[in-house]
Amino acid sequence: MPTISPDVLAALRAADTPTVCNALEHVMGGRTAEGFTKTPVVCADPSLPPVVGFARTAKIRASSPAQKPAAEVRALRMKYYEYVSEGEGPNVVVIEDTDFPHAIGGFWGEMQVAQHKGLGVAGTLTNGVLRDLGMLDEGYQVIAGSIGPSHAFVHVTELDVPVTVFGMNVRPGDLVHADRHGGVVIPAEHIERMAWAIDVVMRKEVPILTAARAPGFNVEKLKQAWLDADKIS
Repeated sequence: MPTISPDVLAALRAADTPTVCNALEHVMGGRTAEGFTKTPVVCADPSLPPVVGFARTAKIRASSPAQKPAAEVRALRMKYYEYVSEGEGPNVVVIEDTDFPHAIGGFWGEMQVAQHKGLGVAGTLTNGVLRDLGMLDEGYQVIAGSIGPSHAFVHVTELDVPVTVFGMNVRPGDLVHADRHGGVVIPAEHIERMAWAIDVVMRKEVPILTAARAPGFNVEKLKQAWLDADKIS
């Protein structure tokens, strides 16, 4: 699993996901159409800061009962809790609901949030269902695909496997950044340049935003602002 320095982790936690996407493009030297979520999400609390951490992946299903004895289903659930809490972290749970786009059963609600927060998990990204709004422990973000009332037959089916959520492929151990906009995977080879890149893209915006919001803004001032932004590195 890749590692992350405290400075980079702090910079990522302070930036929203669109800014991180821009910074990643700056590091990569161009735009990309891969590596980020492609469909809308819902959040337990849109005001919470971004979720940042290394992916602990799993798959779930809720549309039909588990095809295993209850004892085996429980054992896999306990193994899941062990898995998501392992390592130095920070860990982010990334769960693919294989019923998507017709997910019906909520794995995420008051009970799961309390348990995961207590285990030190940094947050959750899932294409599945979220429930128990207004009853979730404060400070734990769940970014989900939909909101619903029931858990139906929801159960864990696989652990520690590649998953796809909202069109974004995530491997176990990938560094994930997510907020109310969606999520992005930061490739391991780019992690340590992200603090620098976030700083650059944010500073490049300043001349343009300052000019655009000042009285007397026009196209000539816009062109000059773009030239000023191009000089920042």
